[in-house]
Amino acid sequence: MNESIQTFLQLMLSGMSIGGVYAMVALGFVLIYKATGVFNFAQGELMMVGAYFSFYLITQYHLHFFQAFLLALIISAFLGIVVEFLILKPMVGEPIFSVVMITVGLAVMLKGTVSLVWGHDVHQFPSPFISSPLSLGGVTIFRSSFWTIVATFALVVIFILFFRVSKVGIAMRAVANDQRAAQIIGISIRKIFSISWAIAAVVATIGGFFFVNIFFVTPDISYIGMKAFPAAVLGGMDSVPGAIIGGLIIGIIENLAGGYLDKLLGGGIKEISSFVVLILILMIKPYGLFGKEEITRV
Repeated sequence: MNESIQTFLQLMLSGMSIGGVYAMVALGFVLIYKATGVFNFAQGELMMVGAYFSFYLITQYHLHFFQAFLLALIISAFLGIVVEFLILKPMVGEPIFSVVMITVGLAVMLKGTVSLVWGHDVHQFPSPFISSPLSLGGVTIFRSSFWTIVATFALVVIFILFFRVSKVGIAMRAVANDQRAAQIIGISIRKIFSISWAIAAVVATIGGFFFVNIFFVTPDISYIGMKAFPAAVLGGMDSVPGAIIGGLIIGIIENLAGGYLDKLLGGGIKEISSFVVLILILMIKPYGLFGKEEITRV
């Protein structure tokens, strides 16, 4: 295989793996926005907390990683419900800007709490994946990265079925479409809000689990939330498949920018590429690639 093509494919695969994490976190943004109309800027911190739950259940309580992972998902779901009930529920009816600022404060609180309880040390996650890389047609990829991509596409299938088949998923779609009409036909808006936050926290934890398998465990991994936000905007803030596709696109663009443009321009392009994409999308297609355009008549 030509060396330039091999390099390109290598960057694409690596970009898809980190893009898978962006997609999972972006999915949390979309789920909460669809149900409540609120941008949850604490999504990255929910991912971080879920990763720490997994890490300490394995290292401190010596649980098998499958047990720790499942228990971390349950704890994260409970955390999402508690956050919605104690912090977001009292803000119902308040201006959207105030609610968004509450999520910013929640992000700071969660990161500060994790730093206070577990410190700022960088930890190596006890990965369940074999360390030897896979070779796919001459292109190598770490097994943790490979399974991140697999998990991302699995989530696409799961959530498509969830929203099309399950009663809860259909109810969430109804609430997202018209809260008043949904309430009239007997759907509990409060219950849907709680479920949305629980699912968003669970998806963030899944993303956190795969991210720390690729990198490290540290409170600073919460920055992924701000990297995933452009992915949610790119795909469309009301589109679940769009969040997945947007995450993969942002991950690939970042990696290609780091692999090619950083060498030419001296570095730093990879870090800003996702926000350049965000600005361009908002200028050209404000509702994202798959978002539903709203027309206001005056």
